[in-house]
Amino acid sequence: MCGICGVFNLDGAPANQPLVDRMSSAISHRGPDGSGSYVSGSIGLGHRRLSIIDLEGGAQPLSSEDGKLQVVFNGEIYNFVELREELSKCGHIFRTRSDTEVIIHGYKQWGLDVVNRFNGIFAFALWDDEQKQLFLARDHLGVKPLYYVVLGKRLLFASEIKALLVDPECPKQVNLRALSQLFTLRYVPSPGTLFDRINKLPPAHLMVVDSGGIKISRYWSNKPRVKARIDEAQAVETYQSLLEDAVRLQMRSDVPVGLFLSSGIDSSALLAIMGGYVNQPVHTFTIGFEEGEKSNETDDARQIANQYGADHTEMIVGPKDYEKYYERYLGDLEEPVGNESAAAFYFVSLIASRKVKVALAGQGADEPWAGYDRYRGVKLSQYYSRLPNLVTDRMVRPLVERFVRNEKLRRAAESLDEIDLLSRFVKIYSFYTSAMKGNLFQPWILHEVSANGIEAREALGPLQGDVAGLDPISQMLYIDTRANLPDDLLMVADKTAMANSLEARVPYLDYRIVEFVESLPPGFKLKGLRGKYLHKNALRKWLPRDVIRRKKKGFANPVDRWLRASMRRYVGDCLLSDHSAVRRYFNQDYIRTLVSQHELGNQNYLRHIYLLISFELWHQRFLRA
Repeated sequence: MCGICGVFNLDGAPANQPLVDRMSSAISHRGPDGSGSYVSGSIGLGHRRLSIIDLEGGAQPLSSEDGKLQVVFNGEIYNFVELREELSKCGHIFRTRSDTEVIIHGYKQWGLDVVNRFNGIFAFALWDDEQKQLFLARDHLGVKPLYYVVLGKRLLFASEIKALLVDPECPKQVNLRALSQLFTLRYVPSPGTLFDRINKLPPAHLMVVDSGGIKISRYWSNKPRVKARIDEAQAVETYQSLLEDAVRLQMRSDVPVGLFLSSGIDSSALLAIMGGYVNQPVHTFTIGFEEGEKSNETDDARQIANQYGADHTEMIVGPKDYEKYYERYLGDLEEPVGNESAAAFYFVSLIASRKVKVALAGQGADEPWAGYDRYRGVKLSQYYSRLPNLVTDRMVRPLVERFVRNEKLRRAAESLDEIDLLSRFVKIYSFYTSAMKGNLFQPWILHEVSANGIEAREALGPLQGDVAGLDPISQMLYIDTRANLPDDLLMVADKTAMANSLEARVPYLDYRIVEFVESLPPGFKLKGLRGKYLHKNALRKWLPRDVIRRKKKGFANPVDRWLRASMRRYVGDCLLSDHSAVRRYFNQDYIRTLVSQHELGNQNYLRHIYLLISFELWHQRFLRA
C-alpha cells in the first residue's frame, strides 16, 4: 500500500515543506485515499495512503506517543498481529490497529534489528528526533521499491523516481554504466538506475543517515547451506505448510483480496489455498490478447476459476490498447526493461483495481525453483563442456550459427564456450551480444563503457561471491532471486499495479519459503531437465493432475506479430525518425538493419527492438525536456 517520500538536510538546514508536498503529489496514484506530511527542522516526510488495514486509524505519518518518532511506510507487515502481541507483553501500548504502528514500537524495543522481525513487503522511513537520525529499510526480496539521491548535503528518497525529479537540482542524465548493464542484462541491477546519481536501496538493506553521513548495510543474506540428505516426502510436507501459512498471512486485509489468475499451476494453487480463508468467492483476473489464440490463457483460467467458485473477470487486449498505453508506459515504470510482456501487468492490474485494492500474484516461484529454460541450459552446458573441441568447434557451433533462429537457443549457444561461470551467466541473460553492442553503441559510448558486459559482471559479482562454493544451478537461482527478480519482474509488477492504485502481494516470496527452497539439493528443483520438481509435487495437494502437467504459458502475447504488422509504423516513428533520442546513443543504421532482418523473418530480434523502444520512450518521458 501507499507511497512514501522525504528529504533530510544533513547540515541541519530547514526542510522545504513545498518540496515535500510536490514530491507527494507526484506519487498520488500510489495512495488516493489520503495524504499527510511531517516537516520539522531538517526532516520532511510525505505519505500517500491506499487504505487496506485499519481503514479509520492508519493515517500517516504515524508518530510515537511522545512525538519523538515519526514513520512513513509503504507495504504490509504480514506478521504484525504476532509482533503486536509480543510487544504488548513487553509493555508497549498501541493506539491503532495498523501494522504501521508495529514499526515504531518494534524500533523502540529492538532498534535497527527490528527489520529482522518483519515478514512482509515494505519500504519505510523512520525519523528518530532524539538521535537526529533517519532510518530507511527495504524488504528481503525487494518487492517494494525505494529510491534515493544525494544532492550536496541533502538526501531525497521516495517510492518512485518521479518524486525525486520534482527537485530542480536532481540531475536528469543517462547513467552510462547502467546503460551498458541494461543492454546486457535487460534491466539495471541494484543499486543503480538508468538515471545518473539516482540509486535504489538494494533488497534486504537498510540505510542510516545522520549529520555524520550515510551508512548502508545488508540485514539479510541467507547464504544457502544445502542439506546433503533430506527426505523428499518430508520436504514436500514442509513446503506445503510454509506456503499455506504464507497465503494465510498475506490474506490479512480489511478489504477484499483478489488474485491474478493465469492458466498455470502457481496462481491456480494460490486460488485453491485462498478459498480456505474466505467465506465468499475470490475475485480473479485474467487477460488475453487479440490474435493470441495459441498463447492465451483465458479459457484455461476461466475453467480453473469456475472449478473453485471464483468471481472471475477477464479482458482481451489488442494492439491499439498497447499502443495507447505506451504513451504512459515508461512514465509508470521509470526504468526500461527488455521484457516484452511487462505492459501486460498493467492491464491485469487495471481490471483488478475496479473490484479490489489488493491482489495476490503467482510471481516468484520460477527463480528459486528453476522454472525457466535457462536453468536447463546451465545443466546442459555442463555436459557440453565435456565434449571434445573437434565436436564443439566444427560441428555444434557452425550448425547453431547457420540454422538456429530461436533467440533463446542462440544465447545459450553463445554462452557454452565461456569457462568463467559468471561470464557464462551474463551471456545467457544478454540477447545483445558483445559484437552487437559494439555495432549498436555510438563511439562516444564505447569510449566510456565496454561492450563485453564487464559492468554487468561487476554488478552481479558480489551475489555470486555469496554462493561461489555451490553448484552452477544453485548459484544462478540465488542470483536471479536477488537481482533479476526484484530489478525486473517485481519492479514492473509494483509500478504497473500501483499505477492503478492496487497492491500486489507475492506469497511464493515469503522469505521463509525462499530460505527453505535454497536449502534443498538442486535435484529437488531441477530433476533431470524437469524444473520445479518438488514444487509441482507439493501442489498436487490442491490441484488436479491435468493442471499440474499443463504447459507453462506465462504472460505470452502476440506483440511480435503486432510490431511486424499493425504496430509497424509505430516502430518506425519511435526508433527510425530524425527526432528519435536513440540517435544520440546508438547507431541508427544498425537499428534499421535489426528491424529489417526481423520483419523479413531472417532473425528474431523482437526483444532487441522492444528494449530500444523502451529506452526511447523512457528518454522522451524523462530527459527530452
